[in-house]
Amino acid sequence: MLLRVSTEPDGWPDPMAARPAGATVHGMTSTVHPAPLRVLVAGGGVAGMEAILALDELAGARVQITLLAPESTFAYRPMAVAVPFARGRVQRLELAAFARETGTLLVRGSLDSVEPGLARTSAGAVLPYDALLVAVGAWSEPAVRGATTWTQQLDQEVMGGLLSDIEQGYTKRVAFVVPEGATWPLPAYELALMTAWDARDMGQDDVEITIHTPEEAPMAIFGEHASESLQHDLDEAGVTVHTGWTARDDLSGRRAIALPRAAARPVAGLPRDERGFVPVDAHGRVKGLYGVWAAGDCIAFPIKQGGLAAQQADTAAESIAALAGAPLEPRPFRPVLRGVLLTGRGRRWIRRSLETAGDHGETQRRALWWPPTKVAGAHLAPYLSMHAHGPLPGDERPAGRLVEFRVPVGGAS
Repeated sequence: MLLRVSTEPDGWPDPMAARPAGATVHGMTSTVHPAPLRVLVAGGGVAGMEAILALDELAGARVQITLLAPESTFAYRPMAVAVPFARGRVQRLELAAFARETGTLLVRGSLDSVEPGLARTSAGAVLPYDALLVAVGAWSEPAVRGATTWTQQLDQEVMGGLLSDIEQGYTKRVAFVVPEGATWPLPAYELALMTAWDARDMGQDDVEITIHTPEEAPMAIFGEHASESLQHDLDEAGVTVHTGWTARDDLSGRRAIALPRAAARPVAGLPRDERGFVPVDAHGRVKGLYGVWAAGDCIAFPIKQGGLAAQQADTAAESIAALAGAPLEPRPFRPVLRGVLLTGRGRRWIRRSLETAGDHGETQRRALWWPPTKVAGAHLAPYLSMHAHGPLPGDERPAGRLVEFRVPVGGAS
């Protein structure tokens, strides 16, 4: 899969056309916005926190940041998939503490609508901004009729009940389903692999575990090398994969657990594509709106994953920092997909550039980046590692920025 992001797509107004006096867009004029630039970040998830940390480093006193978030706690959920198997936990961080450390003003609420220079919350509050980053995420909606929908929030409830039934011998056939239109299939493979190994450890050797996916190969988005290596893990665990699955295929006689489909969170005043997601350009700028950026699951990008959300946030942060007068040339979004697969017998690190032709992906049993976290955010991963109460499951706690390792593909196992 090669994904290309155009800088100024046809059919959208030039963002310079309605800019206020004294502003600049990526060096198009020699004037910068008077400091400090009022930056409003709407959303306290991965994209919002990554953007704030990046802006703090890139722009410093040139920006005055406000975080608008409906929740009081950030929940780092990539390891939620492992909680029912006693292989992981959810790390939580108080947003108030994060705001104090980063010098950010925290406002509780949800983004309801956007006007030029003003954002309105669902409670009716009005927040002025010079730059707005929309990072409100997406909803999870059921996508497969007759199946139980798995989400990170419901992981313990859904998988705890399934594992109990397997242990007691009530369930012998389990199907994990990647629905058509799913934006991130990896959890289905983790759930299937860990369930298969746990069933064996329980002495239930006759449990049939299958994965049903519309993909042409297991985790095809990571390329041929990763797909082939994953197939080895699946064969070892006794998991059968049915590719090319559609909603018309029969799942009767199986306990079906399906991934959800992403649904857009509507924000009045923002452009939307046919599914309700926000279109952006290569620098994260919302098409047709001056001073508004977007990142994370709310944007019209086909893959919705924490590591990509962090990259999108970094791209937007560079663009906003340049508007604030920081001495840098903003780089466009160049997506690199990174994932850590929990196999039930360890971990598999996988990585692939989504833009580079001929990149067939790479995979290793050892870390390909550092810190070796599931969400590879250049700023957020080290921050969470240093603020964890005790070591993160399977992860060390180094300081510093995200560092990548290049391991020859021929040494993959």
